[in-house]
Amino acid sequence: IIYICKHPNIPSMKFEDCQRNREVGFVSSDPNFSVRPDGTVYAEQEVANLSEPVQFMVTARGLHDPHIWETTVKLALIGIEEMLSRVWDSPPRVIKFLRKHQRGSSANGLRRQKRDWVIPPINVPENSRGPFPHMLVRIRSDQDKDVGIRYSITGAGADQPPSGIYNIDPISGNMFVTQPLDREERASFHLRAHAVDMNGNQVENPIDLYIYVIDMNDNRPEFQNQVYNGSVAEGSKPGSSVMQVTATDSDDSTTANGMVRYRILSQSPHSPIPNMFTINSETGDIVTVAAGLDREKVSQYTIIVQATDMEGNLNFGLSNTATALISITDINDNPPELTVRTFSGEVPENKVNVVVTNLTVVDRDQPHSPNWNAVYRIVSGDPSGHFTIRTNPITNEGMLTVVKPVDFEFNRAFMLTVVVSNQAHLASGIQSSLQSTAGVTISVQDVNEPPVFPVNPKVIRFEEGVPAGTTLTVFAAQDPDHFIHQTVRYSKLSDPANWLKINRTNGQITTMALLDRESIYVKNNVYEATFLAFDNGSPQASGTGTLQINLIDVNDNAPVLIPREAQVCERARPNSRINITASDADAEPNIGPFVFELPSFPASVRRNWTISRLNGDYAQLRLRIPYLEASVYEIPIIVSDSGNPPLSNRSVIRVKVCPCDDNGDCSATGAVAAAGLGTGAIIAILICIIILLSMVLLFVVWMKRREKERQAKPLLIDPEDDVRDNILKYDEEGGGEEDQDYDLSQLQQPESLDHIINKPTGVRRVDERPVIAESQYPVRPSLPHPGDIGDFINDGLRAADNDPTAPPYDSLLVFDYEGSGSTAGSVSSLNSTSSGDQDYDYLNDWGPRFKKLADLYGGGDDD
Repeated sequence: IIYICKHPNIPSMKFEDCQRNREVGFVSSDPNFSVRPDGTVYAEQEVANLSEPVQFMVTARGLHDPHIWETTVKLALIGIEEMLSRVWDSPPRVIKFLRKHQRGSSANGLRRQKRDWVIPPINVPENSRGPFPHMLVRIRSDQDKDVGIRYSITGAGADQPPSGIYNIDPISGNMFVTQPLDREERASFHLRAHAVDMNGNQVENPIDLYIYVIDMNDNRPEFQNQVYNGSVAEGSKPGSSVMQVTATDSDDSTTANGMVRYRILSQSPHSPIPNMFTINSETGDIVTVAAGLDREKVSQYTIIVQATDMEGNLNFGLSNTATALISITDINDNPPELTVRTFSGEVPENKVNVVVTNLTVVDRDQPHSPNWNAVYRIVSGDPSGHFTIRTNPITNEGMLTVVKPVDFEFNRAFMLTVVVSNQAHLASGIQSSLQSTAGVTISVQDVNEPPVFPVNPKVIRFEEGVPAGTTLTVFAAQDPDHFIHQTVRYSKLSDPANWLKINRTNGQITTMALLDRESIYVKNNVYEATFLAFDNGSPQASGTGTLQINLIDVNDNAPVLIPREAQVCERARPNSRINITASDADAEPNIGPFVFELPSFPASVRRNWTISRLNGDYAQLRLRIPYLEASVYEIPIIVSDSGNPPLSNRSVIRVKVCPCDDNGDCSATGAVAAAGLGTGAIIAILICIIILLSMVLLFVVWMKRREKERQAKPLLIDPEDDVRDNILKYDEEGGGEEDQDYDLSQLQQPESLDHIINKPTGVRRVDERPVIAESQYPVRPSLPHPGDIGDFINDGLRAADNDPTAPPYDSLLVFDYEGSGSTAGSVSSLNSTSSGDQDYDYLNDWGPRFKKLADLYGGGDDD
């Protein structure tokens, strides 16, 4: 760095008295070096081999004044370590606090303030080995001769984090660095130096100290990935981009320490040449440099890429490597080829969805890709479209399949021409192979075909009602096997009404019954039957044919009157009329218009009633006389259709004549009267209903009363007649009766019999528990010894025998002890002893249910 001194004519001025002048322009006499506006000298190109120092002139010209300075720059090439050593071992310079100088500038006494000195930065190399603390500079005030000065520094690295890196001797002003620096952690420091007197008063204005950490090449380039994946299409031209690799260096990127260069170390495999790819040394872009990429020969290349800093200088730079995997993508540069020139197969006639043969193909492109998938086409030999070729998605074979039945009698063989191609078009410049076309020979196998009815279904027209035995038609079938003589026979397959029969030999169809168009088996005037024709081939084959008989209607059904019941008012009114019509099962023209008329017999019909025609299908029946007694009348009416000849039918309509209200509707009483029930009959029905309801009510009251009497009746029966027992539940696993919610007091021995003897005759109950103190049973110790179990059981037995409140029978006592080695024998061998003080003869008075108990306890010494 070149500094312009304030007084260049004073040769004794020291370096520290110079300032960096940013208002000066520099010019170098050597084009290999340049001087920036801040005075920094830069090498414009690599300086590698300097046999002797370089010397050139630098001229500085002021931008605002006419001063011109010149200086000689002498440069020598040294290593990084030597340069850092010189920087580290150079004697520390002295930095003084800035002073302000003034000089006269005009006659009126005005003075101009000169620019302050610019403190040059302090350069400290990183990763220095010491020793520490190492003195960097000395801070000094011009007033240290007059007063005592105390120096201090502040800022990041001194009294602020990271604190403790720099310190200063407060008396001498020597500034030290206390530890190695790392530029990658912090590249510069900005400190301020202070000078105060012994009382803490500021003596000098603080000065700014800039400390720059000189970068060393202590970091290798690091690739962002250890493995990079790229791809390039096969057949690509030289210069085609493949991929880019990137490495970063933590060192200063403005110096050679952080300038990374790339190169390819190796390529695997070396096919077709060892150097198929190159890399841009600065950007890391990998491109092809040679033609000949063929996926079918080499599908992937492995490239080892090296990144080196120091602008790629292998002698001084640090290196790192990464792997680039380059996949060669497929293009359709290999047309599919059929394995043989001619394929053959055979197919039975009249079969569909049958694979005749498989067409095998070879394609060296990427399997299961559009460049590999085969598409087959039949270009000749199948004008009727009997065949198609489907591609097997797994094997890529072509499955020649029958989609339209073939007939041996018409085509015994087929000669097809097949062409195969890919789903994707061939790459530019690739021609189809001659082996993409092949011939296919298909032989048709003759099979026994079923007889075929030429017209199926066959439709004929006949009038209904033809007599049995009438020949309707001949329904014959033909055998398509022209080259084999076979006999055809017939049978009936479906005849819902069983009206027809077929001649077994010639297929003649005759009737067995009358054909009725109005039958339920006839749909839309058509009767349908199915017949079977079969040959005598091996195996036997059969075919079906349908015969449809369109039945022509004849007038064989008389019309029927509708409705069959109606009602009118007993007095003739304009709106009291009955609309009548008729239905006929026949069809046009054997149905309406209908003719309605009243018969001449009996004479009362025409005397009381009359019919007027409305239209061809409807007429009205009404009273001829002004009044007719309410009742039900059966009126015969003759209905005739329009057939040729016409058919007539005498029908009867039941008409209820009833009194009507003002609206012309039959009243309720009138309807009943019209139904034929008199007043007496109605009263009798009502009386019967009332009697039936009364009987039901009396029965319910009697049942309620009986239920109340049964509930209020006390239990006054002799105990011997009382067969009610206590129902005990014995199918539980527990501690016995004492664990149940049962009242066992009726089985307990009473204290005395006075309360039983003094009771009146009748009900005698012994279920009262005696009111006496209960016996004290021995308490089982918490941790019993097996030897004490026998004594414990005996004590419990004696207490149970002497307990008057205990049940009068042996009870199973639960001692809830589980252990081993008990000295006591089986509990079942223990017998209850009696003291003889108890008298059990009273048990005989309790009835036959306690007789056995009286025998056990009151038997005396005889037992």
